[in-house]
Amino acid sequence: MGRLGILAGIVGIAFASADALSQSTQTATIYEGARLIVGDASAPIDNGAFVVQNGRIIAIGRKGSVSAPAGAAHVDLTGKTVIPTLINAHVHIGYEGYTTWGAQNYTPANVLDHLRREAFYGIGVTQSVGSSPTDPSIQFKKDQEAGKFPMASRFMFMPGMAPPHGGPDAILMKGTDALHAVYEISTPQEARAAVQSMAAKQLKSVKIWVDDRRGTYPKMTPEVYNAIIAEAHAHQMMVNAHAIALPDQKAVVSAGVDVLVHTVGNEKLDAEYMGIVKSKKPYWTTVIGLGDRSEVCNHDSFVDQTYPAKALDAIRAESCAPRPENAQREEILSYNVKQMVASGARLVLGTDAGIAARHAFGWADHHEIARWVELGVTPQEAIIAATSRPAELLGLKDLGTLANGKSASFVVLNANPLENIKNMRQIDSVYLAGVKLDRQAMLKEFTKASTN
Repeated sequence: MGRLGILAGIVGIAFASADALSQSTQTATIYEGARLIVGDASAPIDNGAFVVQNGRIIAIGRKGSVSAPAGAAHVDLTGKTVIPTLINAHVHIGYEGYTTWGAQNYTPANVLDHLRREAFYGIGVTQSVGSSPTDPSIQFKKDQEAGKFPMASRFMFMPGMAPPHGGPDAILMKGTDALHAVYEISTPQEARAAVQSMAAKQLKSVKIWVDDRRGTYPKMTPEVYNAIIAEAHAHQMMVNAHAIALPDQKAVVSAGVDVLVHTVGNEKLDAEYMGIVKSKKPYWTTVIGLGDRSEVCNHDSFVDQTYPAKALDAIRAESCAPRPENAQREEILSYNVKQMVASGARLVLGTDAGIAARHAFGWADHHEIARWVELGVTPQEAIIAATSRPAELLGLKDLGTLANGKSASFVVLNANPLENIKNMRQIDSVYLAGVKLDRQAMLKEFTKASTN
């Protein structure tokens, strides 16, 4: 399908979504009988009920204790589990085309496609970190907020900063260089000026890359990232730091970054670093899954259903050769994840999706959550880290939990994820602001090669 066809389709879907939204606000609906996992540390509400009107939850509690307005519709969710929609705080949106990859794919239609894939899998908010061009991203946010697009995951983004010829990996750099998406800075003065320009556009966060890619890239100096952190904090902006090596993580957390990206995977964390983490308590996106064998290799319909057939064939041909067991990596990851959580790092969901089709929007979120539990995180803590805590990080007061006054954005599951975290994949339906997504229609969109 050509881009004009895609855009025409978007307009048609947008009108259909507007009609659905209008209809959803005419009457209240009470959802009854499900187990409600609120998204915070409170116990689940068994045999629960909640009332939705005008896109918001107006009452919630045990079935029988919640009253619905006269004429309310009733939805029986007996045997189901309801959780808040998830929030992904770290992706790279816009470049993936599934049968192609690159800056030529970066269009509003493709950004929307990625956000709809996230929504299909139950993700209500998706943040692109460091790689999205600033002005087009600001415009997309405005258009989405104005209702010009069909229902999709809410788009958020932040610009990125790196030394010239540094920053994103060699794959992502091919896209970001072509679109001049990353602010290139060499001195503290340039860094402060760049942050000031972001603040003037009302941006709330910035990403920095502090990584020399094993000596192949220029590395951001402490003088520069200290200037970025100081200037950002002066403008009430948060700083996300890409740092993979243990010395770099120590340095940036000590310097005061707010969000730490990536997990040290090649050595065990030491007591000095754990003391720094205990003192600073940064938010932390693990992005472990990008380094794992792709779940596309498993022929799992939960993963495969959103891919064009051509993309599945290509991934399996290129990425599914047997790998040697890497027990050392798993041992280090297990130790480091446990140490970070025990030391007070505030775990939040982030996947790094968008770098390669083998690790894609939507299902990658579920992969990351399952990996946390494999590495020692409890299912309840994993759900908190995917819902209320990223909402806290992003300042989203209307999302993250099932509560009075919050957006009626929730996922209905056919099984209990507290018993088995992979039950998060047993998705019955997804609602955004009270509107049920037509997931079957969405599947038809996704399986086409959207950037031909």
